Amino acid sequence: MRSNSRCAIRTPLLLLALLGLMGWAHAADNFPSKTITLVVPNPPGGLVDTSARLVGEPLARVAGQSVVVDNKPGGSGNLAYGQVARAPKDGYTVLVSYSGYHIANPILMNKLPWELKDLTPVGLITVATNVIAVHPSVPANNLRDFIAYAKQNPGKLNYASQGNGSVSHIGTEIFKQLTGVNMIHVPYKGSGQAIQDVLAGQVQVFITTPPSVMGHVQNGKLKALAVTGKTRHPSMPNVPTVAEAGLSNYELESWVALYVPAGTPREVVEKLSADVKRSMEQPETKQRADQAGIEVRYLSPSDTTKQLELDTASWTKAIKSANIRLD
Repeated sequence: MRSNSRCAIRTPLLLLALLGLMGWAHAADNFPSKTITLVVPNPPGGLVDTSARLVGEPLARVAGQSVVVDNKPGGSGNLAYGQVARAPKDGYTVLVSYSGYHIANPILMNKLPWELKDLTPVGLITVATNVIAVHPSVPANNLRDFIAYAKQNPGKLNYASQGNGSVSHIGTEIFKQLTGVNMIHVPYKGSGQAIQDVLAGQVQVFITTPPSVMGHVQNGKLKALAVTGKTRHPSMPNVPTVAEAGLSNYELESWVALYVPAGTPREVVEKLSADVKRSMEQPETKQRADQAGIEVRYLSPSDTTKQLELDTASWTKAIKSANIRLD
């Protein structure tokens, strides 16, 4: 009798589990069946917004549904993060964000409207090196001369960032620690506002991604002293790497990835990730990325998690050793 009783109890539980799995599978089979929203924690322009629009157009064709980009800047990215973390777990609300927010915010901020566990990676899509750009009024045409000038004039130069805790903020602070220069931090809400003040000469230095400054460097409105990756950037073949320019121990790279709320059915995440992968593999996607100065580099959800863990460890060490704090 006891055995039969246990079977009677287990049977409904097994049926519920089976029905749940069938529901997930059904959701994946029908996914997507409506508009997908890409939530961007930055204003239009710059790496993240460009990457979102880069994947959005081919994704609409691959997935067979409309894809819209929703720019939600504010709170060092936390407004958009909180929105996606609280969104329905169905794969239709997708966060597109870059490594600066995703890695630095949990390290530097005590109170966040989200946690890393609230989000599940869909895949990494793009990578960009950074470029050390200065206003033409700065009397230096190479990195060595710039460092020497900055050391001789402590506190005279202002540097822009895309916001407190951003890659440009932390990356410049690490640069300051390594070189011994003293520059004043001026944070902005995204690269668009920062670029305007750098072009006007109100702020003299900006370490940011090539799409933000490439056109201004080409027309002589800004000077590019070095790129911060391992190799030269194809859109700036005459700009040396920081290593070539004499600073061998400095490297700064930004990457953009997609996330959905944690608890989204695994099958939906896998379907969305597969569609994103196909979208990034389209020839026109790479062509547009090259024109924007961005490298297409797709990583699966599991590989994105590994990249996140690796960079989090190195950034935590760098932030603590450099004693970086939010303004």
